[in-house]
Amino acid sequence: METKIKGHARKVSPSVSRGRPRAFDADEALDSALRVFWQKGYEGASLPDLTLAMGINRPSMYAAFGNKEALFRKALDRYMSGPAAYVRKALDEPTARKVVEAVLRGAVDQMTDPRNPHGCFAVQGALACGDAADAVRKELAARREAGITALHRRFERAQAEGDLPKSSKPADLARYVATIIHGLSVQASGGATRAQLRGVVELALRAWPVN
Repeated sequence: METKIKGHARKVSPSVSRGRPRAFDADEALDSALRVFWQKGYEGASLPDLTLAMGINRPSMYAAFGNKEALFRKALDRYMSGPAAYVRKALDEPTARKVVEAVLRGAVDQMTDPRNPHGCFAVQGALACGDAADAVRKELAARREAGITALHRRFERAQAEGDLPKSSKPADLARYVATIIHGLSVQASGGATRAQLRGVVELALRAWPVN
């Protein structure tokens, strides 16, 4: 990716070639792979696309990151700890509404950042994959479900603390938020502007239950 992801130690790995081994920055290579997968999805990203963007040859890629699926999983970890880290931070907000506000506004800002491909990598990474990519599709689904579970638990806590009405259903609220994020991702990838998506977020926040 063009913008370095903060909070990661830099690693230098050897690039195998016919001549003298050449060192390359593994973190920069992984950022580049993430960008390709984000733009093209798992199946759309070819090995030549990946190695060209990463600046290494295929043997070096396999030696440093494993096969294409292993590289995708590493790129997904990179995404979760970098561009998508706003979700984890949002869970620390003092009220359920502030959690949702931080998650949705963070999603819009990330999905429309001109430095990144538009949309959510975790949503779009394997939407249109065949049977060969089933493991990747399941991995992304599991990551999304883990996010819903984290929201569910945070909303259960909010309800126990009197922050949400007793009539609220934390599980339904968590899936409601996730569904909005998925819709925002599709809209962002289709060219919706940040202002347009922020308008959607404001409508969603108006529907949030108050105690």
